[in-house]
This record gives sequence, structure tokens and C-alpha cells, in this order.
Amino acid sequence: MQLQDVLYSQGFGTRRVCAGLIQQGLVQVHAGGDGGSPRSVTDAAQDVDPRGLRVRVQGVDWPYHEKAYLMLHKPAGTECSQKPSTYPSIYTLLPSPLRMRPQKGAVQGVQAVGRLDQDTTGMLLLTDDGKFIHRMSSPRHHVPKVYEVTVKHPLDESQVMRLLAGVVLDDDPKPVRAAACEAHGSHQLSLTLTEGKYHQVKRMLAAVGNRVEGLHRSRIGGLALPDDLLPGQWRWLGADDLALMAG
Repeated sequence: MQLQDVLYSQGFGTRRVCAGLIQQGLVQVHAGGDGGSPRSVTDAAQDVDPRGLRVRVQGVDWPYHEKAYLMLHKPAGTECSQKPSTYPSIYTLLPSPLRMRPQKGAVQGVQAVGRLDQDTTGMLLLTDDGKFIHRMSSPRHHVPKVYEVTVKHPLDESQVMRLLAGVVLDDDPKPVRAAACEAHGSHQLSLTLTEGKYHQVKRMLAAVGNRVEGLHRSRIGGLALPDDLLPGQWRWLGADDLALMAG
């Protein structure tokens, strides 16, 4: 694979821009099996093995990923939209190459796998793999998502039982059930859902006579949000992480 094509696939600009970066000596290459220092390359057409490859572009280290899989700790007061209406976009928390990764010949960047409301915090997945987005989002695959919920009014056993039995939302006569629900004290509970509807957690709690005051997604599948990933921070997902989400 030519080095300029590697940089293009990682979102560093058009092929012409990437070739220019290389020819200006702004790119260094560190091959997967090379334990030494990165070496400068000025030939944009030089063939490199992308497996395990790391590049340094204008002083910034970047690992090669054929497909990008990310976890973001979404902070409150952000929107999961490329064109936010009121609050800053979560995409501004990502470095430029992730927002510029090409897909099918067009610049699209990574996309959020589902959305969280502007005031909801917690785990958000992003990728440029359309099949992964479909698999994780489709209700047919029943990927469990765990939410930590703070409610306004004291919880009682009947509310928990109704959430497990199923509640009817105003736009769907079919009851929506929680896969799991456990109260933690009088005003907090963990709620596990396997499908996603608009404002689903808030509407389910409203249906049992309560109100959501705080909402945080802590887990998707078998993958939990790490304690050391602070709000606004992101990290790459590896093969082990993806296996945990596949169940």
C-alpha cells in the first residue's frame, strides 16, 4: 500500500495533500516489527505494510487502523450531531483525522453508533464501519445497554416491577420492557435495555410515575466504561473490546 494512500485512508486529507506532507518531510514511519526510531520518508508512492504501522505526521503519532472503532465518554451539554442546534457537537472532541476519514470516496469521518441526549453522559461508540453500526443498533441483535438513572421521586418496588413487566409508550401500543432493573437506594437504579427508542429511559420512567433527573450509560454489551476515561476523552477499541460487545 502506498504511503500516501495510507495517510489518505486515515483522514489526513486528499491524496494530493497527503503526498505533499510526505514530500515536505513531515511524515515519519514506524513499522510494526521495527523496534527502532521512526524513519523519515519523502517518497509518497513508497510501498509500506499497513499492518502494525504507526506514522508520525507533523509530530503527531498515529496508529494505522483499517476501520476505526472508538469509545467516547460523552460529557453533559453536548449533542451527537454533526450539525448541532444548541450545544457543542461531540465530534469536536475528536482529532481532525477521525472526522476526515473517507468512506466510499467521500469524507464522512466516524459516526456515532446511536445517540445520547444532550444531557445524558457516558459511553458512546463511534466508527466508520457501517456493518458494525447496523449490528449494534438493530433491535434484532438485542445488544444490552446499561443506564445508571437518578430519579426525582423515591422509588418503590411496584415501579421496578412495572419496568420489568413492560410499559406502553404513547407512540407504540407494544409494551417496552427492561431486560434488567435494580434499585440502588431510594433515587437511583440500573436499567438494562436491548432496544433503543427516542428518549426511551425518560419516557419509561415517566410511564411509571417518576422523572429522570440524571442519566448515564455505563455499559454496552460486556464492555464497561473505564473509570479512568474521563468526560470528553476517547480511546481506540481493540479486538478484545469488540469481542466483549459481540457477547
